[in-house]
Amino acid sequence: MLKKRLTSALTGILAAAGLAVAGLIPAATPAAADECTNAPAWRAGTAYVPGNVVRYTDGRYYIAEHANPGYDPVISHWFWNPHTCSGGGTPNPNPNPNPSGFVVTEAQFNQMFPGRNSFYTYKGLTDALSAFPAFTKTGSDTVRKQEAAAFLANVSHETGGLVHIVEQNTANYSHYCDRTRPYGCPAGQSAYYGRGPIQLSWNFNYKAAGDHLGIDLLGNPSRVQTDPAVAWKTGLWYWNTQNGPGTMTGHAAMVNGAGFGQSIRSINGSLECNGGNPAQVQSRVTNYTRFAQLLGVPTGANLYC
Repeated sequence: MLKKRLTSALTGILAAAGLAVAGLIPAATPAAADECTNAPAWRAGTAYVPGNVVRYTDGRYYIAEHANPGYDPVISHWFWNPHTCSGGGTPNPNPNPNPSGFVVTEAQFNQMFPGRNSFYTYKGLTDALSAFPAFTKTGSDTVRKQEAAAFLANVSHETGGLVHIVEQNTANYSHYCDRTRPYGCPAGQSAYYGRGPIQLSWNFNYKAAGDHLGIDLLGNPSRVQTDPAVAWKTGLWYWNTQNGPGTMTGHAAMVNGAGFGQSIRSINGSLECNGGNPAQVQSRVTNYTRFAQLLGVPTGANLYC
């Protein structure tokens, strides 16, 4: 009995001091295994809640920031963040999955345009960005991603999902030469049909875009359909500098809070807005909504024109 009492007293003293003696008190419970050690492989279509850690197909780890039905961690950045393990797992060697610096990763670009023409390369787009440094570089991260989604949504509509490089209705080709301009149409009457991601057309637009970019597009309009970077630059030229039938550029519409609807107006508002062609407007809005969701940002107000 005395031995039991002494043992009990000693156990209490040691326990209070945070010490363990074999045979007297149990060893402390091992710390929970690092969350990455037992992290399951990510699976598309599996429901995840905030705090869930998964191992992606490349061996890197991601943690769910918002509940989602199995969105891809390297594409849906609002729902997932790269996760550095506290012990047993391999941390992400590159927490920024997009070395290009563009707010849309190549994986997201490919998901936006799964059936795109190989002419429209991601590299061509990122190479063109230097010509317009304010594009997707203005405002908050949300605004930057909204602008990217808006530009690419309109591009998708104009080209059938980045499928068409040139205007499909060849009967229109001869219409785009305004010979009242002092420079005329040196490349020929039928040379200035729609090309590129926003279907640049008319001799005066080729002249203006070429002058801005330092490229002779008036004399050599075919460069827009043979050089991916030039094609993307003409689309970005229109988006960043031209009001079209609207009152502001697409860039201004998105960074100043006017809304996606005003970007539609600047591109084709005279034919589509104010009830002119609601199906075409809806196509653009549907693209934008999908792309904004993919980038993890809200669409904002004023979607229609």
